[in-house]
Amino acid sequence: MAPTNLINLEQGSVSFGIRQVLDDVSLGVNAGDRIGVVGLNGGGKTTLLEILTGVAEPDTGRVSRVSGLRLAVVTQRTEPAADTVGEAVLGGLGVATHEWAGDARIRAVLDGIGIHDLGLDTAVGDLSGGERRRVSLAAALVRDLDLLVLDEPTNHLDVEGVQWLADHLRSRSSALVVVTHDRWFLDTVATHTWEVVDGRVEQFEGGYNDWVFARAERDRQAAASESRRQNLMRKELAWLRRGAPARTSKPRYRIEAAEALIKDVPPPRDSLRLSSFAARRLGKVVIELEEARLDAPDGRTLVEDLTWRLAPGERLGLVGVNGSGKTTLLRALAGEAPLAAGRRKEGKTVRVGWLKQELDDLPLDQRVLEAIEDVAARVAFGDIELSASQLAERLGFTPARQRTPVGDLSGGERRRLQLTRVLMDEPNVLLLDEPTNDLDIDTLRQLEDLLDGWPGTMVVISHDRYLVERICDSVWALFGDGGLTNLPRGIDEYLERRARAGAAGDSGKVLREAGSGSGAGSASAAPAGSGLSSGEERALRKEMSKIERQMLKLDQRQATLHEALTAAAGEALDTEKLASLDRDLKEVTAEKEQLEERWMEIGEQIEG
Repeated sequence: MAPTNLINLEQGSVSFGIRQVLDDVSLGVNAGDRIGVVGLNGGGKTTLLEILTGVAEPDTGRVSRVSGLRLAVVTQRTEPAADTVGEAVLGGLGVATHEWAGDARIRAVLDGIGIHDLGLDTAVGDLSGGERRRVSLAAALVRDLDLLVLDEPTNHLDVEGVQWLADHLRSRSSALVVVTHDRWFLDTVATHTWEVVDGRVEQFEGGYNDWVFARAERDRQAAASESRRQNLMRKELAWLRRGAPARTSKPRYRIEAAEALIKDVPPPRDSLRLSSFAARRLGKVVIELEEARLDAPDGRTLVEDLTWRLAPGERLGLVGVNGSGKTTLLRALAGEAPLAAGRRKEGKTVRVGWLKQELDDLPLDQRVLEAIEDVAARVAFGDIELSASQLAERLGFTPARQRTPVGDLSGGERRRLQLTRVLMDEPNVLLLDEPTNDLDIDTLRQLEDLLDGWPGTMVVISHDRYLVERICDSVWALFGDGGLTNLPRGIDEYLERRARAGAAGDSGKVLREAGSGSGAGSASAAPAGSGLSSGEERALRKEMSKIERQMLKLDQRQATLHEALTAAAGEALDTEKLASLDRDLKEVTAEKEQLEERWMEIGEQIEG
């Protein structure tokens, strides 16, 4: 049986002024499809969604939809149409409280998106932009639909929320069209991928991984075709130049063929190439928090008795539920959030670059190039020095776009400009708060390519597990228990611990504490069955932190000894030196193994 066609677009075209956003596009959405939509910012992804769903009409072409289509659309412009959270999420269901409260599917949505933590009676006007997005998303998910259309749904969700949303969407029978830059989410959810590029919509089977392979093959074929075309062009131009100087005419068809080849040479690809910024010298001390306590504005204790020393070159990912204090901790590292107790120490050569989650630090009354030159006129990339204009062009702002007022930029372009300004200052410590928000996948790849070889210290908060796993060497978590926990197995371990807490009847505990006014509860979240008092657990966690710092030093010592052994082996044979280095390496390795065993023992005690 052929699948039911829900929406069909035939030869649709849309232009904004002289820019063609969609050009003669034909495609359809069938029942059961889960389609991920990708492409550059401003390339037409949101426009395509609006055309398919009837929010906007194409300039030319035809859109047909199946009769009685049950459809929900959540875009970046969607706002809750009610006074309270409960009315916005549940008002469209038309059922009594006891009916929706008895529906396990609806309760799962309210828990998964965190609506219970916002409070059903909370006024929508009192919510932040991210919270309103979550309310709009929940209002769509609680409904029984034929088609769900979502634009960047993972923004403003934590890692756990992203996984829950992926599992929920896969369990639904409704079709899905989703614009997303979250590659893990795309690969987990999508059965088809649409790439909006140069006014066309290229269609691929599968999710992110399949799309990458298909795109690589397409680029390979294009490169082979381009190579053949370039060779032909060179032959044609050589023929035009050949012959006696007095010859002033050639067969017209040969001249036209050569001119067509020259005219067809594509401009250099805007690859957003970023060279690694030369890091300023970092001494032994980077940023240190000693016996620090951080409080939320409502008086809750987020972190207490924390001793955390960032080492030169460390690359850390920071995860945790919304409200656990990730951004507050980042602000404390930057020196912009006061410590309730303890002290902060910063190295003399440290230069902090802080990419905030908000876009309120951009000068909206300036043009793009002016906003970059406000930071610096020139920047050094190793031996290469670039002007602000040259750097802006490498980051995707063409010379014409550099004259655009900042206030006229899209959200993704503003995020890219914000990143440009941070990097223009040549920091050696990078603090990134949700750097993937509003960035398209191509820009994310270039950002990762830059950060892969970036030599400074870096702390990243992100719900994008693909990015964290790619650029960070270790992952730390805030579980709402007042401590900072190292996760040797990364985000998988974080999700496992959260799932175990839920299975033990502790589901949502951290979120409930984050929503209450209690400052005492946040430091006593020992797992069920551990048999430890809050004081005993705090002492064990303190010992774990000490062990982690010791292991870090031993790692550095190991690396130094390996380098020394390699160097000694390449010199004139010195058996005594080699033997001494080998003994030192064995001692360091044995000490590290003992510390690892103790670390695991403490972990088992805490987990119960």
